[in-house]
Amino acid sequence: MSRDLNDLVPAFKEQVEQLIIICDNAGYTMRPFFTLRTPFEQAKLWRQSRSGEEVLIKIDEYKNDGADFLAYCIESVGLQNGRHVTNAPPGLSWHQWGEAVDCYWLVNGQAEWSDRKNINGSNGYREYAEKARSKGLKAGGFWSSFKDWPHIQLRSDSGPKRVYSLQHINDEMELRFGR
Repeated sequence: MSRDLNDLVPAFKEQVEQLIIICDNAGYTMRPFFTLRTPFEQAKLWRQSRSGEEVLIKIDEYKNDGADFLAYCIESVGLQNGRHVTNAPPGLSWHQWGEAVDCYWLVNGQAEWSDRKNINGSNGYREYAEKARSKGLKAGGFWSSFKDWPHIQLRSDSGPKRVYSLQHINDEMELRFGR
């Protein structure tokens, strides 16, 4: 997984760089943790909190819809364990398109992951999300179902499937990331 802002689409990269500077100037440091993810990396994150049945259903769904490459991404990464970190299966996260970034809050040289911890009366993630929203970016901390405070994305659309057909997504992911 990339942490390089150069892997983001240029217009978004510029906005993220500005956002990080704004946050630094406001007294809380944010650092990129994930930028571009391959669909294989996304499959690992998605699978880590899913039952075997859920995984098989998604693989079958992708295959039935002609998204064989995306199904292959899920199958090829094997079993994964861990906490729930994403609702987006491979191809359906803006991370695969270079249009999303996850940043962590740096406190005393350490990554701070709590969206509840306050320092000097404020939380870095909440401030970061507010500043991102004021720049016209979509902040995962304001999502209604799954709060993802480190996540910022360029588009207001929740995911690529709102913009592209699954077949287009599949073909584009295979073209960009191959087998």
